[in-house]
Amino acid sequence: MSHSAGPTKRLLSTLLLGGLCLAGCGSAGPAPDRVASNPVHIEGLGSLSFPNSGNEAAQTPFLRGVLLLHSFEFEPAAEAFVEAQQADPQFALAYWGEAMTYNHPLWRQKDVEAARKALAKLAPTAAERRDKAGSEREVMYLDALEALYAEGSKQQQDLAYMDAMRRLHETYPDDHEARAFYSLAILGSRDGARDFATYMKAASVAQPVFDANPNHPGAAHYIIHSFDDPVHAPLGLPAAQAYAGIAPNAAHAQHMTTHIFVALGMWSEVVSGNIRARDTEDAELAARGRRPNLCGHYSSWLHYGHLMLGQTAEAEALMDACYGRMGEEPEANERDYFLSMRARHVLDTEDWNLTSRWTIDPPADEEGRLTYDFTNAFAALRQGNAEPARKLLAGGLKPGSPEQTLLVDELRGLVAMAGGNTSAALGILRRAAEQEDELPFAFGPPQVLKPTFELLGEELLRLGHAEEAVTAYRRANERTPGRTLSVRGLEQAREANLRPPAERTQDHEAAKNQESPRPHH
Repeated sequence: MSHSAGPTKRLLSTLLLGGLCLAGCGSAGPAPDRVASNPVHIEGLGSLSFPNSGNEAAQTPFLRGVLLLHSFEFEPAAEAFVEAQQADPQFALAYWGEAMTYNHPLWRQKDVEAARKALAKLAPTAAERRDKAGSEREVMYLDALEALYAEGSKQQQDLAYMDAMRRLHETYPDDHEARAFYSLAILGSRDGARDFATYMKAASVAQPVFDANPNHPGAAHYIIHSFDDPVHAPLGLPAAQAYAGIAPNAAHAQHMTTHIFVALGMWSEVVSGNIRARDTEDAELAARGRRPNLCGHYSSWLHYGHLMLGQTAEAEALMDACYGRMGEEPEANERDYFLSMRARHVLDTEDWNLTSRWTIDPPADEEGRLTYDFTNAFAALRQGNAEPARKLLAGGLKPGSPEQTLLVDELRGLVAMAGGNTSAALGILRRAAEQEDELPFAFGPPQVLKPTFELLGEELLRLGHAEEAVTAYRRANERTPGRTLSVRGLEQAREANLRPPAERTQDHEAAKNQESPRPHH
């Protein structure tokens, strides 16, 4: 699939022009000091301009730390900032940088105590730390950080930090780092919840940095995060195509490009990007004497890309490796990735016998247990056995999220279908699809393991309702572009819709007379 970046960039400039002034044209007056514009390049991580008061020996580790910070490589970034502190113990921004590594705004993670300890190494109080800043501009960086780790709720902290970064950006409008970190603060103000207006504002703040310095990792990264949904993904494509080359030594940068590629159904790019991410991360882990991450974020997205391309052997190899980790005292996040990968593999290959290949003791937590049991029950339903689903529904399920509530509704609909109550079944599935349609777009593989519009399309098509099935599959393809089953289902529904009405009626009557859903293979 080829894409032209030219029209996309022109469209992006048009859409963001007004937002730029809303986000940052109101300068607070003449800046007390000037910000240099010549970027410094560090091989494998990108380029930036960040004048500061550190001594010469501290410059390279400090700038390396900032570049790593922009690519969410938090552990090596912290190490780089500590190296800068050792080179210049009075360098205030070196401690600022280390404290910044304990805030992961788009992952809903913040370690306030660790950050405060890092700042305390500079001086015990905020006032004393301000006195050590090398300029008024550096004072404002420190003040923003004090707001981020002040007393109060996470939301209060995040909003206060965003406001402080806005003031810093407006005071120093030529400071690319202030602008980039302000963009991230805007994204972080929603604590992971997608809001189009907020995300567009973040993009409008980051885009001028990317235009002025196409090798800036933070600008590319935050633009991608702003646009990684199916509606806006074309606007993020230029940044996604650039980011891997900007920071080839940052594993997260390689993966981050695929946020846009998944949203556009560019599966070959999803696979290649996550292979690079996995291999880069594994090399770093090996250098630290740690085991490879066989059951992690990058492997999970890689596995999904293989499934979408029909590369079942490659997907099974990843699944087997992840399953092997389950017998080696896995960490909680490894277990969670195994459960989601197992579900996607079974549901997307429609190989229902695979549930018996990758078995573990039922997870103790409600969310993990529901994912595991849903996969088994759905597979049994497709093989004509509704009993596991009936038992599961009778057991008092407690979904932990709206997406899991929809999984329960899917089982309820299919159990009703298996019992011959077609009207009730379709009513349940239609309502579930409407409820998913009200949820914000997610990034990455679908959070509803079996997308509701896709399932509704399958049942409508099986019952002979080809015209409504076309509509359902179209909505499925809008929410999750390029999904193999949704694309195939839409083609089948369109073909069925072209058949004579009498034939479609015969199909419908035959389906109604079935005692249970036809097994899918």
